[in-house]
Amino acid sequence: MKKNIQEIIDVGNNIYAKNLVSGKSGNISKRIRGSYGDIIAITPTLRSLSNLKQEDIVLVDFDGNVLTKGKPSSEVNMHLEIYKKRHDVNGIVHTHSPYATGFAFSDKDIKRLEGFGEIKKPYLPSVEYEKPGSIELANSVGTNIGDDDVLILKNHGVICVSENLKEAESLAVFVEESAKTQFITLCLNSVEDKI
Repeated sequence: MKKNIQEIIDVGNNIYAKNLVSGKSGNISKRIRGSYGDIIAITPTLRSLSNLKQEDIVLVDFDGNVLTKGKPSSEVNMHLEIYKKRHDVNGIVHTHSPYATGFAFSDKDIKRLEGFGEIKKPYLPSVEYEKPGSIELANSVGTNIGDDDVLILKNHGVICVSENLKEAESLAVFVEESAKTQFITLCLNSVEDKI
């Protein structure tokens, strides 16, 4: 169990250091499979991901019952809905990375660039805004995740899922770099050549 929890802490430190989250934003979870059923380990609510300790990570069952001390992220229901719909997903990273979130607040979609698997759709899928932490957001994400590995949450942020937590972290980094590249391209293409 300690190894699973340490992985969440390490990913939290990594995405904070890479500016994919700031302040007390973002959340991370990992599915832990057991012979008596699966549980998830998730980051706590209202805590920075930059300095978490083992005892801060909260264990929750698939009915949302808290199994340890602490209060789970307000987005716990969104994580649970994804795990219930996607048995292949074992790690989730939710960020508010600046470039990708900028796109989430705009009317522009993020192109899916080469570098993270086969391009089956030209743009990253998105879901309409629902209040963060709400059951409506959880249901919307659960309904719309399909077989995608990324969802852009309009006016909110990004959620990345994968078969393992490290891969979900790498995907979150790649999504932000893709958004940055597209943003720079849009800026350059909008500048008229004065020469």
